[in-house]
Amino acid sequence: MNKELMEALDILEKEKEISKETLFEAIENSLVTACKNHFGKADNIKVEINRETCDFLCYAEKEVVETPEEVEDDCLQISLADAREIFSEAQVGEMVHVEIKSKEFGRIATMNAKNVILQKIREEERSVIYNQYYEKEKDVVTGVVQRYIGRNISINLGKADAMLSESEQVKGEMFKPTERIKVYILEVKNTPKGPRINVSRTHPELVKRLFESEVMEIKDGTVEIKSIAREAGSRTKIAVWSHNPNVDAVGACVGLNGARVNAIVEELRGEKIDIVNWDENPGNLIQNALSPAKIVAVFADPDEKTAKVVVPDYQLSLAIGKEGQNARLAARLTGYKIDIKSETQAKDAPGFRYEDYMDEFDEYDEEESYTEEYEEDYTEVSEEVSEEAYESGEEAVDGGDE
Repeated sequence: MNKELMEALDILEKEKEISKETLFEAIENSLVTACKNHFGKADNIKVEINRETCDFLCYAEKEVVETPEEVEDDCLQISLADAREIFSEAQVGEMVHVEIKSKEFGRIATMNAKNVILQKIREEERSVIYNQYYEKEKDVVTGVVQRYIGRNISINLGKADAMLSESEQVKGEMFKPTERIKVYILEVKNTPKGPRINVSRTHPELVKRLFESEVMEIKDGTVEIKSIAREAGSRTKIAVWSHNPNVDAVGACVGLNGARVNAIVEELRGEKIDIVNWDENPGNLIQNALSPAKIVAVFADPDEKTAKVVVPDYQLSLAIGKEGQNARLAARLTGYKIDIKSETQAKDAPGFRYEDYMDEFDEYDEEESYTEEYEEDYTEVSEEVSEEAYESGEEAVDGGDE
């Protein structure tokens, strides 16, 4: 029997990751509970289990009194004659250990003891799962789509289920049951019913973690992702920096023939990704962030966190982007409120001095950044851009850094 118990504890420890010591304590508590159900009280009950052999001893500590007539409580006291049958040298006033046979317990006491053990195992199992996923909070894991619950999606992560709420889903993404997807663990809460795990497909950190897993240079710290701005399902901009002058940060993220970035784009269901070089000079950083638009001049105010940008007339729509997206993402990426003007608009502005815009500006280099091919209507723009298109982009940029 003891051998079987030891084997059972070994299996529980291996499969459920519950320590043997915890299980031994659960068994001890269950025996105490059984005694309480059987005798009505368990204040003087002690249980000892040998951790090596699984032999256990359950006994009651009783006070020795002179005669049976003096015994007021059978559970707490024992007569001298009865005590000496157990321990021949027992004396009045001493405490003796009276062994309790667990086989004598009734059915109800036995069931209660069993329930105590099962309850402890369930609690420990939930605790182990909670700790396991709590360590993965703010990280990316692979899950299997189970089913839709209303507009939310249940995702199985292996030992626990997570909930992908409607607000954390990318608009337009549809999943089929048994489909494997990567999700970002937002939060892990411990509840009486087990860990509650909330995951996301829209969080910017999802893209960052995917790059960390795909790009070895980011994983080992050679290349660092300095900033990231994302509009889930549409476009993401990330700024990268290399700590090794011999390593091209953008090239490392793009990979040979775009293999690395394409793997991430595929996981994100076609979301476009722009990778640009980070620069300590805010003017150069803003210029890179507005890629693929070509910039004539940049004037950045680090104190006010504002920047004025001049672009060729035919590049204004490209710099602002469709519905202001390019400028909006650039503002989030850099943390600057960006005011974009065409050359004509800038020269017509009151008090304009061209040399002010040329401060802290470097010549545009097409190899400074990587961006996926823009749609035809992005690149083929007329020289005359409507004021309405400009204003809509400027309003978007006013959102600035979140």
